[in-house]
Amino acid sequence: MAGVHLDRVGLGWHGLNGDRRFAFRRLVDQSGFPWLTASRLPQLLLYKPIGEAEVDKDLPTHVRTPDGAELELNSEELRNEISQRHGSPVQLMQLKHGIFDDATVSLINTVTVREVEREADRRLDVLRFRPNIVIESYDGEPFAEDQWVGKTLRFGTDDNAPAVSITMRDLRCVMINLDPETAEADSSVMKAALRLNANHAGVYATVICSGELRIDQKVYLA
Repeated sequence: MAGVHLDRVGLGWHGLNGDRRFAFRRLVDQSGFPWLTASRLPQLLLYKPIGEAEVDKDLPTHVRTPDGAELELNSEELRNEISQRHGSPVQLMQLKHGIFDDATVSLINTVTVREVEREADRRLDVLRFRPNIVIESYDGEPFAEDQWVGKTLRFGTDDNAPAVSITMRDLRCVMINLDPETAEADSSVMKAALRLNANHAGVYATVICSGELRIDQKVYLA
């Protein structure tokens, strides 16, 4: 569903606490990836997960629909609405450790986003790229993340500061064509990433030290 901006979040061994812990399963799909995503139903981006702090600050309890209604996450009303939009029945599932594409953490540099934006000749919200972590680097080099593969990013100066190991470049799909505000598709975005960097933008990582991430935290490359 819609991405959510966070001022701070716990980084656990399975990625950001609460990230991708729920998914709608397509009941008629018997493949190894039966989950309903916005690549199949772009209108999912118009649904925003929200939570009640007194229940569990890391997990959503309700969903705000495109019409402004707030439905309980586990309600039949939400399931029926998503099923109707998809045109096929779905079932909500909770995954203890989450469900991910290639790795538990994704990162992107703001300079990379701005370069794709320049090439596509349109304003791009970073939410298009659906990163877990957005980094603003000093060098100003787009796609600098490609050089981070095989290295470690540490967040903060403490000896036990949270850290991730960069494992691979992020090969993009049609998701970056979808406007997070309207769910409308524009193929110029993915074409821009293809021309600029063989359709790679950002990187994937695995967690090697857990802890808390927060806005304005210093980040060190080792």
